[in-house]
This record gives sequence, structure tokens and C-alpha cells, in this order.
Amino acid sequence: MATRRTTLTWERALAWRMGRHHLVERAPAADFLRVVDEICGLHAQVLSSAELSLWARVDGLERDAVQAALWRERTLVKLWAMRGTLHLLPTAELGTWLAAFGTYTHYGNRSEEMRVLADAVGDALDGRLLTREELAAEVRQRTGSDLLAEWVRESWGTSLKAISFRGLLCFASSDNGRVRFTTPATWVPEAGERPDPATALRQVTRRFLAAYGPVAPAHFALWWGGTGPTRARRLLEAVGDEAREAEIGREKVWLLADDAGEIESARRPHAARLLPAFDPWVIGAARKSDAVVDSAHGARVYRPQGWMSPVLLVDGRIVGVWRHKLETRHVAVELEPFARLPAWASKQLEAEAERLARFFGRDLMLSVVG
Repeated sequence: MATRRTTLTWERALAWRMGRHHLVERAPAADFLRVVDEICGLHAQVLSSAELSLWARVDGLERDAVQAALWRERTLVKLWAMRGTLHLLPTAELGTWLAAFGTYTHYGNRSEEMRVLADAVGDALDGRLLTREELAAEVRQRTGSDLLAEWVRESWGTSLKAISFRGLLCFASSDNGRVRFTTPATWVPEAGERPDPATALRQVTRRFLAAYGPVAPAHFALWWGGTGPTRARRLLEAVGDEAREAEIGREKVWLLADDAGEIESARRPHAARLLPAFDPWVIGAARKSDAVVDSAHGARVYRPQGWMSPVLLVDGRIVGVWRHKLETRHVAVELEPFARLPAWASKQLEAEAERLARFFGRDLMLSVVG
């Protein structure tokens, strides 16, 4: 592993990261699956937010592109993934992700009860699409356990997360509004082969560095979930000579060695963007760094129960929040900057709101608070 240290600044690091996230020059609509892959999936706790995360990075995205990719083309798969939260991941890379998730031990993933439940769920879903209630009934029949059947019925899906980590469960198309599950092998049999876990973890770590570097071990641990900074550092070290340590102020961070030159030479792009709730940028950010968001306003972005607000992003910094509401003929967009913004940024954010209205096929009603 390379030992030479590189000294960076957050201004340049965030400018480079905006480019990697397609937030300076957006990708063409034909490349939207590549964008999902490059930013390590879309957070899908709220599916409409996942759609807007892609809208922010892709020009000319069709309103139904994500839905079509999920349920008709099956080029995206919805499942519980990083941090036990719902994500959309590319089918072509699903094998790597599942191999990496197989190393998770949280959510009771190594208990005997979970092994019994996972076996029952995997058998019940093999070649079938079942609603939650149908799956619970199958588990009750196969195990004779009312408790395990009740675990399936839990609205938060806590037990199903561990089964998703094992590669035995993903979402299928709904049936008259009722959520259905199946196995990845049933839903996307063409998904890639699973590498060994160590190889998969290296690949996932490298992909994260390629999109979110430079990153401290603690930030990587927070994004990956189920681990602490010490193990996260070991995962970063396992990338080998492709990765190196650097310094931003007094903080030790990691990045891909091949990206160091680009980061060192990056310049502020003068780009302002609207990012939706739960956007991958916000989740992957060094959230306690004043360079990312002023600590006085951090609680307005990173809210209780894991909620993450829609944000105004200006040259890589979170400088405000926003909200929108769909009406019959218009979309009401309210921008709330934390402080006065440069005129160029305000103009770009207004253009972003206009672009959002076009995406929804409605007129714009824009207001600015503060």
C-alpha cells in the first residue's frame, strides 16, 4: 500500500466529488443505469426520492424510467442493503453487492432463529412472488412457528433485512398495491455471479472511494453500516495500492491513488443543485464537517429517526433545504437557504426548480424563505 501522503482541501475535494456524481455535467438519459452504478445505488426508503436523485444527475430522464427499470426491464433491483435501508441497485452488479452484504452480522443475521427463518423464506419464495401475508403464512406452515411468521409481518421488515443480506429476498412487482417479494435468483436470474466475500468487499470499498472520496474511516463505517471505524479502516487498507491516505486539515482521509491528481487540481464548478430527501450525496457526506454543512444547521439536514432533508447544494456545500408539493396544475417549490446566496447560485436554483416543474409536467410556483 502506498504510504505517500497527499494534502488536500475540502473545497477541491467537494468540487471533484460533484463531478463524479454528475452534478456539474449531467449524464445523458441513456446512461442512467451507469449513474446508479457509479454512485453506489439509490437510497429508496422513499421511492420518489430515488427518482429525484437520478433526475438531479441525468438530463432528459423520463418520469417512468425508474419504474420501468424496476418492474418491466428488471435492470434495477429493490432490496434492503447498506445500513439495513432500502436501495435500488443495478442488476448487472447485484452479485457483487450480495456477496458483500453476506458479511453483515447485524439484525440477528447469525442467530439460529434467523437461519431457520431464512431457509423457510428462501424455499417459499423460490420461483414465486408472494405478498407479506402470504409469505408469513408459508413461514408458519414450514416452521410451525407463530413467532417467525409474526417477524415476517413486522411493518419495518427488520427480520427481512437479514434475509435480504443473505441474497434470498428482494422486491417484486406489486399486486393491486400489495407489496410482493421473491428471490433475486427468481426475479433476475441473469444477475452476475457472486465473487468471494473478501473480493466483493474490496470492490464495494473501491466503488465508494471512486464516488465519495476522500473519506475518513468513520464516514465509510457510517455509510456501510454494521461496522465501526476500526474495521472500516481495515476495509480501506484492503483495497491495497489502489488507495492511499491523505490529509484535509487535521483529518486523515482515504482516496483512490489514481484520483489524487484530479482532486488536487479541481476547481469550484460554480454549480448549484436541488437534491431530494435521502440523496446519496447527503448520506455519503462527512456530515459533521463544517466544510460540508455548517454545524449550526446540521440538525436541519440530518433529522431524527434517520430522516435526511432535501438540500440546496452549492459547490459541494449544503447551504439550505427545500420542499415541493405537487398540485393539480403546478408544483409548489419552496427554497430555504441558510444564508444569503450569491446571485449566480440563486439563479441556478431557480432554473433547477423550473427543470423540476418540467419533469413533473406542471407549471412552477416558486417561493424563497428567509
